[in-house]
Amino acid sequence: MNLEEYFARTGYKGSLEKQDLETLTDIFQHHIRAVPFENLSIHCGEKITLELEHVYNKIVRRKRGGWCMENNQLLGWVLKCLGYDASFLGAYVFNPHQNAYATIMTHLVVKVVIDGKAYIVDGGFGVSYQMWQPMELVSGKDQPQAPGVFRFTEKNAIWYLEKMRRKQYIPNQNFSNSDLLEKKECRKVYMFSLEPRTVEDFSFQCTYLQTSPDSLFTKKSICTLQTTDGFRALIGWTLTETTYNYKENMDLVEFVTLEDEEVEKTLKEKFNITLDRKLVPINVKGFYTI
Repeated sequence: MNLEEYFARTGYKGSLEKQDLETLTDIFQHHIRAVPFENLSIHCGEKITLELEHVYNKIVRRKRGGWCMENNQLLGWVLKCLGYDASFLGAYVFNPHQNAYATIMTHLVVKVVIDGKAYIVDGGFGVSYQMWQPMELVSGKDQPQAPGVFRFTEKNAIWYLEKMRRKQYIPNQNFSNSDLLEKKECRKVYMFSLEPRTVEDFSFQCTYLQTSPDSLFTKKSICTLQTTDGFRALIGWTLTETTYNYKENMDLVEFVTLEDEEVEKTLKEKFNITLDRKLVPINVKGFYTI
């Protein structure tokens, strides 16, 4: 494993001399625009494992993506190699359909400290809840970014992330009531404490999420990638392309339904992913919004 190969994968050609916020942001943005958030292994007969060398080989050499435990573990390794003060935290994801936070800690994020200030770096959430810049770990402060306005709130040593979105314009009215569309303008995303975690803390969750019939990830095949002006997502056979702020306070959300034979081609053309095995798309209604 080496950094040069990783940066070739993400296309980052900037300076590595300073461990500052500007460099961190640039490295981070190159990652989220090159490496998809995806769970396709589950739906093409592959097992997801958390050994760093396996994650590196999958994302860097096979040019695949991964979920939070893969993307953020790799990001954490890169940042530590560069000399950043980086560590892992564990989060509980909000389930809008149950209106409650998960009872299992399933989301791994990176905390980075620069000049005494703490930031959350999360390259593994995808769709419209994917931050585009490291977020300062401060309570009650609106942090506007291209995807919308993010905010942390701290209460009794627990931190809560929420996001306020813009209005949405959906040209294809057949999808105006799609279960993939988030109806609320303010959405809870996840909660976490500042207790340091290790990748080993997620070994049970990694197995559970790819095998349990109750897991979101067994109910839906997901591939999503950030672009320079929004994001793309392939959920089952439904391809969405979102353009942020294409009009004042309005996001453009375009939907199209693919045929089976179009899925493989779309993964290659829109996400730069070529699978070794045949994907079996799935999209059980509900459970997930973009």
